[in-house]
Amino acid sequence: MFVGIDHGTTSMRFASSDGKVFSILRQDAAAMPGDELLHSILQGLEVSKNNIRMMAVTYSMGDGIDRITPIDRVPDRGITSRDGAGLHVGGGTHVYDTIKDSGIPAVVIPGLHRGNTPDARFNVFSHGASPEKLGITYHAHKMGYDNFIVSDISSNTVTLAAAHGRLLGAIDACIFAPGIHHGPLDLAAIRDVDAGLYTANEAFTRAGVTRMTGHSGIDELLDDFNNGNEKAVLAVDTLVLFASMEIVSMTLPLKEMGVHRPEVFISGSVSEIQYTKEKIEYHIKDRVQSLGMWSAAKGCACIAEDVFNGAGHILGIGVDAL
Repeated sequence: MFVGIDHGTTSMRFASSDGKVFSILRQDAAAMPGDELLHSILQGLEVSKNNIRMMAVTYSMGDGIDRITPIDRVPDRGITSRDGAGLHVGGGTHVYDTIKDSGIPAVVIPGLHRGNTPDARFNVFSHGASPEKLGITYHAHKMGYDNFIVSDISSNTVTLAAAHGRLLGAIDACIFAPGIHHGPLDLAAIRDVDAGLYTANEAFTRAGVTRMTGHSGIDELLDDFNNGNEKAVLAVDTLVLFASMEIVSMTLPLKEMGVHRPEVFISGSVSEIQYTKEKIEYHIKDRVQSLGMWSAAKGCACIAEDVFNGAGHILGIGVDAL
């Protein structure tokens, strides 16, 4: 059996190659002793430790490594710094260290950043996508597609493009489209940061569409959305508009590669709302398929299996020999 791990914004999600899934809130993972955490993961996936042949681990930005690398050869958990964009809870760190100390064979997946982004024009930005996005795109690829766009819409929004079975680049959450909680810094946020009202990272973590509504999170937002609350509807419409704009923008580098009708996928918690899918289809005038909130973990499980079986690259991202 093979297992993939998605280091999400609010939860850690796990998926096995035989179809089992399990999630745990990051704060709950942080509070557990290591042996209890490992037991919880194994129990949630209904598997024994000895039956796992390989795990694929994602952690934070993944910008400290360029290639898919065995976990015992990865310095500093594969990141340049823990400072930066996003909330720091400790659950992801604890899961990473628990897997590393468990003796279970594991590889660490890098993010897409200046060290490994194939289209050098994207290197105007330091970072394109965190490691779990590689899992999402690989999930789409394993469905039989080589030319596609994936927009992951949840706490963050991140959009990636692949041509002929290889990634081209990505638009990270702090660059363009807002998510539920996080988003790019606008002029007002820059002024507030300069005035010392909060840090740039704090500005990022409060720049999502819930800033418009005052909702605490996606569940509360969607409850009001389903009840026709105007602010909630506007927030969802804003999400899908900017995600659609990212999708359309990613058709440009694909056209340069001779790809004129890529498949379009959405993933993340918001992707499971039928209204979201239909609205994006309306905006981009094309079919959209939803991969759902488990796609990252499932794709990472596929990465673990293919790396174990000797794959030399995953969507063009190199693999260090096991």
